[in-house]
Amino acid sequence: MITLYCLRPKAFNVGNDVIFAGLRHFVQEAFQCVVNLVTLPATSRYESVAKAGLTPRTIHEINQYGHGVIVGGGNLYENGELEVNLDALEQLQVPMMLFSLSKGRVYSRNRKLVPRTDSMPARNILGLNRKALVSLARDEATHSQLIQMGVEKERLVVGGCPTIFLDRMVSTLPTLSSTDQEGVFISIRTPDLMNIPLSDKVKVYRQVEEIIGFLRGQGHQKVRLLCHDHRDIPFAASFQGIDYVYTDDCGVFLALLKAASLVVTYRLHAVLPCLSFGTPAIAISYDERATSLIKTIGFDDWNIKLVESPDLLAEVMDRHRRLNEIEKIRERAKPRWDELYATMSGAFRDFAVAVNECARTSNGEEAPAPLRKSA
Repeated sequence: MITLYCLRPKAFNVGNDVIFAGLRHFVQEAFQCVVNLVTLPATSRYESVAKAGLTPRTIHEINQYGHGVIVGGGNLYENGELEVNLDALEQLQVPMMLFSLSKGRVYSRNRKLVPRTDSMPARNILGLNRKALVSLARDEATHSQLIQMGVEKERLVVGGCPTIFLDRMVSTLPTLSSTDQEGVFISIRTPDLMNIPLSDKVKVYRQVEEIIGFLRGQGHQKVRLLCHDHRDIPFAASFQGIDYVYTDDCGVFLALLKAASLVVTYRLHAVLPCLSFGTPAIAISYDERATSLIKTIGFDDWNIKLVESPDLLAEVMDRHRRLNEIEKIRERAKPRWDELYATMSGAFRDFAVAVNECARTSNGEEAPAPLRKSA
């Protein structure tokens, strides 16, 4: 029986669980059987327990019981929320995959893209990539930054995000009541958690108000706010005369997105599932990790860049008028999506071969021929 460990973000945002749902699909596809998948938080910052990250304690446990470890997916390079002890990492005895990790920049008060002050140190990024059997950067900007840091090109590929392939797991989603069918969602983030200039933060409330008014003026009778994080609730509750929805259940969250007639979203992990399901969506992004990933999957021209937009409402109105173009954009992007799926699947196959080899040798069996990576 194969035992895999997965170090991933496990904080408040339901988007982390959306990513993990996509990861499970690729694990199952690669191993073609049920595996023991032990998930641990990437950091103990949000947990009441100390077991987290790639620390001496967790690496000892992985060496004792595991046959492989997956780090990701998520923006762990960007926010530094993966605890890493490089000395202990050198003693890791099982194959490691770095999966769908991103490192985007954020806007300074001068409206320039700059690294976050809590970004993972370059020495940790380099150490992780040197140790990894497989390293998948989530988007083109991350790939470029890691190469500039000194990560070897042959160790690193752009793999995209598994959430653009969630249409393959639609049959597992829960059934919603008629009350929750259709309608419009505005997927929000509290401005306090947006890394944007203060001059833009103070506009967000008014922008959301204007979007609500526009959508109702277009005849959308059922407009609700969608929270990804319980920290969004105070912001959502400050709007009068509109309901908000919050769930930490990934299946319910995805079912709501699939059933919606339209989603206008400030959140990356609302727009990606919508594009996968075919739900009409208008994307508003406010940092590089979002803009780069949306560009990587072929939807750059559809994306609205909040900080760079001279008139956000006008751009939302423009996309709303052109909603019928989304399917054409999806068709044009399909070769890119197929390429990303093949890259992700191939990486997992390589990882599965190495993990199975580790399992055999740990049981005292003779090791097979050395691993050959997929083209």
